[in-house]
Amino acid sequence: MRNAGIWGMGVYTEGREITNAEFEKTLDTSDEWIRTRTGIERRVFADDDIDTSDMAYYAAVDALNDAGIDASDLDMILVATVTPDYPFPSVSALLQERLGAEHAAAMDISAACAGFIYGLSTADQFIKTGTYDNILVIGVEKLSKITDMNDRNTAVLFGDGAGAAVVGPVAEDKGFLAFELGSDGAGAMHIRQDPLLKMNGREVFKFAVRQMGESSLNVVEKAGLTKEDVDFLVPHQANIRIMEAARQRLDLPKEKMAVTVHKYGNTSSSSIPIAIVEERKNGKIKDGDLVVMVGFGSGLVWGSAAIRWGR
Repeated sequence: MRNAGIWGMGVYTEGREITNAEFEKTLDTSDEWIRTRTGIERRVFADDDIDTSDMAYYAAVDALNDAGIDASDLDMILVATVTPDYPFPSVSALLQERLGAEHAAAMDISAACAGFIYGLSTADQFIKTGTYDNILVIGVEKLSKITDMNDRNTAVLFGDGAGAAVVGPVAEDKGFLAFELGSDGAGAMHIRQDPLLKMNGREVFKFAVRQMGESSLNVVEKAGLTKEDVDFLVPHQANIRIMEAARQRLDLPKEKMAVTVHKYGNTSSSSIPIAIVEERKNGKIKDGDLVVMVGFGSGLVWGSAAIRWGR
């Protein structure tokens, strides 16, 4: 079977910058408390006239350009989101028409903050078996439209954004080496939309600290490698303390973990691709590096991937 990997990536992180100071005006909180407890200093809310499919489109265009292919070359579009424009039609269908990807199948994936990894895993199967050649995977959320701005436990945490990746066949020594996907429905109600976002922070924190570290180690083992082989960690950007727990389980120095939570907050399914694009620009992810991605979210679900970077 063929190896599948990432050909190109793009992001959309534009909108209104919301600093912690703005929440001090309306909630019983402080900049110091938010930074200390979460690592977040600011987040971006997309403009009112920008919806989820718009953000997905802009990220997709950048990813296609980075990969050097046209939308007409796409065989499939996978969009990971829990904040679609409408319950139906899917964001992927709206995006297919706007991109002009007339030959592409289209499907949305609902796996919350682990959605991008679920999308990559799905794309990997189609590429490896030779069913498809070019697949667009997008993690995109407009969480500002479902966040209760009067709930200090959640209002300060979330932001909007989109991250896209073009997945296709790569060289034998590159690409995805292993995935781990999992869920624990017993904790499903700990993070839910009812009708706005509600979260049992304590339970989610305990789950995430345990599962992020375990899944990171498991996927490295599935790849037939050890934690000493890992060059860089890209965790879901939810909370700096949770991220640090995963880093420590892999015994990685701080400079080998992606950190963008201070700039964008928790952007759910888009946080991992946004972080990858930023760290590539910073020169921290290089061709040939073993990169581990790991995320968790509502469901409760989790997912991790090990990839040998490059095409």
